[in-house]
Amino acid sequence: MTFDYSGQVVLVTGGAQGIGHAIGRFFAGAGARVHLLDSDGDGVAAAAAGIGAGWSRCDVSDTASVDAAVSAVVERHGRVDVLVNNAGILRDTVLWKLTDDDWERVMAVHAGGTFRMTRAVVPHLRARGYGRIVNVTSYSGLRGNVGQANYSTAKAGIVGFTKTAAKELARFGITVNAVSPNAETRMIASIPPPKREEMTAAIPMGRFADPTEMCAAVGFLASREAGYITGAVLPVDGGMSM
Repeated sequence: MTFDYSGQVVLVTGGAQGIGHAIGRFFAGAGARVHLLDSDGDGVAAAAAGIGAGWSRCDVSDTASVDAAVSAVVERHGRVDVLVNNAGILRDTVLWKLTDDDWERVMAVHAGGTFRMTRAVVPHLRARGYGRIVNVTSYSGLRGNVGQANYSTAKAGIVGFTKTAAKELARFGITVNAVSPNAETRMIASIPPPKREEMTAAIPMGRFADPTEMCAAVGFLASREAGYITGAVLPVDGGMSM
């Protein structure tokens, strides 16, 4: 595969850092016109400048913010080809200590953001009869994890959303898939050392991935060549989910 995205327009949420920034850099290097979205305006502006991408401050938990960001990209470029739903936050604690806000905010960003962004781009993808959507889920969404009832529920919801959207959109030439990564990010760094060591020990490859190691999987699922793959959840986790 050549990973040639020349002329394609790629949107990446959570693009200010970590996996989102790495994915944006990957697509920019493959010739795409990349647009990074993030709630951290200063961070996403700096990240975009570093890879020659466009950017917007966007809160994916807010419909008006999402719609405005997608409309601005379509107005500028005339199209959208690929959407990568990567934005996420953590508010970890055991479930009996979770507040309503801890629950609602994580759900709104992860599951809600994936829904809002997808809904906003679908009319543009349908109009062209082509599109690729790649959602980011998690091992926690597949297996659960102590202290992450909110996060695990949201990420499990993304799996269900991915499969439903894939069934609804296939007839329009749009594929919807997900990756389940396990990379070294600021979210991972925020985990207390004892829990982090426990998680590392559970990874057959014995380490967390560099965020750049997620890019080939996303690039493949977003490619024209992968046009007969939809509704799949691809683990990119060093064997952790086996």
